[in-house]
Amino acid sequence: MTDRKLFRPNLNQYRNRHPRENQQERVVKDSDAYKDVSGAPQGAPQQRPSEPPRRRQVPPEQTSAESFYYVKQMNSKTQVVVVLLDGEEIHGWIEWYDKHCIKIHCYNEQNFLIFKHSIKYITKEKERQG
Repeated sequence: MTDRKLFRPNLNQYRNRHPRENQQERVVKDSDAYKDVSGAPQGAPQQRPSEPPRRRQVPPEQTSAESFYYVKQMNSKTQVVVVLLDGEEIHGWIEWYDKHCIKIHCYNEQNFLIFKHSIKYITKEKERQG
Protein backbone atom coordinates (compact mmCIF):
# COMPACT_ATOMS: atom_id res chain seq x y z
CA MET A 1 0.00 0.00 0.00
CA THR A 2 1.32 3.39 -0.90
CA ASP A 3 1.62 6.22 1.55
CA ARG A 4 -1.00 8.85 0.99
CA LYS A 5 -0.84 12.35 2.29
CA LEU A 6 -3.99 14.20 3.25
CA PHE A 7 -4.14 17.44 1.30
CA ARG A 8 -5.46 20.37 3.29
CA PRO A 9 -5.45 23.85 1.85
CA ASN A 10 -4.11 26.62 4.02
CA LEU A 11 -7.10 28.74 5.15
CA ASN A 12 -5.00 31.88 5.30
CA GLN A 13 -4.57 31.71 1.53
CA TYR A 14 -8.32 31.86 1.07
CA ARG A 15 -8.79 34.67 3.57
CA ASN A 16 -6.21 36.86 1.87
CA ARG A 17 -7.79 36.55 -1.59
CA HIS A 18 -9.86 39.29 -3.13
CA PRO A 19 -13.66 38.89 -2.87
CA ARG A 20 -13.94 38.05 -6.58
CA GLU A 21 -11.49 35.20 -6.23
CA ASN A 22 -13.45 33.71 -3.31
CA GLN A 23 -16.43 32.95 -5.50
CA GLN A 24 -16.82 29.46 -6.88
CA GLU A 25 -14.51 28.76 -9.75
CA ARG A 26 -16.20 27.98 -13.02
CA VAL A 27 -15.69 24.57 -14.54
CA VAL A 28 -14.55 24.89 -18.13
CA LYS A 29 -16.11 22.38 -20.50
CA ASP A 30 -14.70 21.20 -23.81
CA SER A 31 -17.32 23.11 -25.73
CA ASP A 32 -18.60 26.61 -25.01
CA ALA A 33 -21.70 25.90 -27.12
CA TYR A 34 -23.69 25.16 -23.98
CA LYS A 35 -23.09 28.59 -22.49
CA ASP A 36 -25.14 31.70 -22.99
CA VAL A 37 -23.83 35.25 -23.47
CA SER A 38 -23.07 35.72 -19.74
CA GLY A 39 -20.87 32.61 -19.71
CA ALA A 40 -23.25 30.59 -17.53
CA PRO A 41 -24.58 27.24 -18.76
CA GLN A 42 -27.96 27.42 -20.43
CA GLY A 43 -30.84 26.70 -18.09
CA ALA A 44 -28.77 27.62 -15.02
CA PRO A 45 -30.51 29.94 -12.54
CA GLN A 46 -29.36 33.53 -12.85
CA GLN A 47 -28.03 35.00 -9.59
CA ARG A 48 -27.92 38.69 -9.07
CA PRO A 49 -24.62 39.79 -7.58
CA SER A 50 -26.30 42.50 -5.48
CA GLU A 51 -28.54 40.05 -3.57
CA PRO A 52 -27.07 38.49 -0.44
CA PRO A 53 -27.59 34.74 0.03
CA ARG A 54 -30.84 33.86 1.77
CA ARG A 55 -30.71 32.99 5.45
CA ARG A 56 -32.65 30.24 7.12
CA GLN A 57 -35.73 31.50 8.87
CA VAL A 58 -35.74 31.29 12.64
CA PRO A 59 -38.48 28.96 13.86
CA PRO A 60 -41.22 30.67 15.87
CA GLU A 61 -40.93 30.58 19.65
CA GLN A 62 -44.52 29.45 20.06
CA THR A 63 -46.31 27.20 17.58
CA SER A 64 -49.66 27.45 19.40
CA ALA A 65 -49.99 23.64 19.31
CA GLU A 66 -50.37 23.59 23.09
CA SER A 67 -53.17 26.16 22.97
CA PHE A 68 -54.92 24.26 20.17
CA TYR A 69 -54.79 21.04 22.24
CA TYR A 70 -56.15 22.67 25.41
CA VAL A 71 -58.97 24.49 23.59
CA LYS A 72 -59.99 21.30 21.78
CA GLN A 73 -60.10 19.32 25.05
CA MET A 74 -61.94 22.12 26.90
CA ASN A 75 -64.64 22.50 24.24
CA SER A 76 -65.39 18.78 24.08
CA LYS A 77 -64.93 18.29 27.86
CA THR A 78 -62.74 15.29 27.17
CA GLN A 79 -61.96 13.13 30.19
CA VAL A 80 -58.19 13.37 30.76
CA VAL A 81 -55.69 11.93 33.16
CA VAL A 82 -52.99 14.30 34.38
CA VAL A 83 -49.95 12.45 35.67
CA LEU A 84 -47.74 14.55 37.92
CA LEU A 85 -43.98 14.24 38.30
CA ASP A 86 -44.38 12.35 41.60
CA GLY A 87 -46.66 9.77 39.90
CA GLU A 88 -49.98 11.02 41.27
CA GLU A 89 -52.88 10.87 38.80
CA ILE A 90 -55.71 13.38 38.56
CA HIS A 91 -58.82 12.46 36.57
CA GLY A 92 -61.21 15.07 35.19
CA TRP A 93 -61.55 17.54 32.34
CA ILE A 94 -59.69 20.75 31.62
CA GLU A 95 -61.77 23.75 32.70
CA TRP A 96 -59.30 26.48 31.73
CA TYR A 97 -55.59 27.12 31.27
CA ASP A 98 -53.09 29.95 31.14
CA LYS A 99 -49.36 30.33 30.60
CA HIS A 100 -48.29 28.64 33.84
CA CYS A 101 -51.16 26.43 35.05
CA ILE A 102 -54.30 24.49 34.17
CA LYS A 103 -57.50 23.94 36.14
CA ILE A 104 -58.84 20.38 36.21
CA HIS A 105 -62.53 19.90 37.05
CA CYS A 106 -62.93 16.57 38.87
CA TYR A 107 -66.35 14.95 39.23
CA ASN A 108 -67.48 14.39 42.84
CA GLU A 109 -64.17 15.81 44.12
CA GLN A 110 -62.26 19.03 44.47
CA ASN A 111 -61.11 21.00 41.49
CA PHE A 112 -57.34 21.31 41.06
CA LEU A 113 -55.16 24.15 39.89
CA ILE A 114 -51.97 22.49 38.63
CA PHE A 115 -48.76 24.23 37.66
CA LYS A 116 -47.56 23.08 34.23
CA HIS A 117 -43.98 22.55 35.42
CA SER A 118 -45.24 19.81 37.79
CA ILE A 119 -47.02 17.84 35.03
CA LYS A 120 -45.30 14.76 33.64
CA TYR A 121 -47.87 14.18 30.87
CA ILE A 122 -51.56 14.46 30.01
CA THR A 123 -53.47 11.69 28.24
CA LYS A 124 -57.09 10.96 27.39
CA GLU A 125 -58.74 8.58 29.80
CA LYS A 126 -60.24 6.42 27.01
CA GLU A 127 -56.83 5.90 25.39
CA ARG A 128 -55.32 4.90 28.68
CA GLN A 129 -57.97 2.27 29.42
CA GLY A 130 -58.12 0.69 26.00
